Amino acid sequence: MDTIRSWLVEHKLRAVGTLWASSLIGSFAYNFSQPNMKTSVKLIHARLHAQALTLAALAGCAVVEYYDHQSGEKAKQYEKHIQ
Repeated sequence: MDTIRSWLVEHKLRAVGTLWASSLIGSFAYNFSQPNMKTSVKLIHARLHAQALTLAALAGCAVVEYYDHQSGEKAKQYEKHIQ
C-alpha cells in the first residue's frame, strides 16, 4: 500500500489522466448499452461523467499536495531552499 501511495504522490497527473481515460471508456460502454437514448445524448453523458470524476480526482490531488507540502517529505525538501 505504501508503494502505491508513493507512486501516486509522484505521478499525480498521470493517475488523473488514466482515471479520466478509463472513466470515459467505461461511461461510453455503459451509455452505448442503453438503447433508448440518442447518440448525441450518450456522448454528452459520457463526457459529463468523465469530467465530474476528473474534477473530483484533481481536487483530491490538490488536498494530497497541500498535505505533503505542509508535513511530508516535500516540506523538508523545500525547507533547505527557503533558508
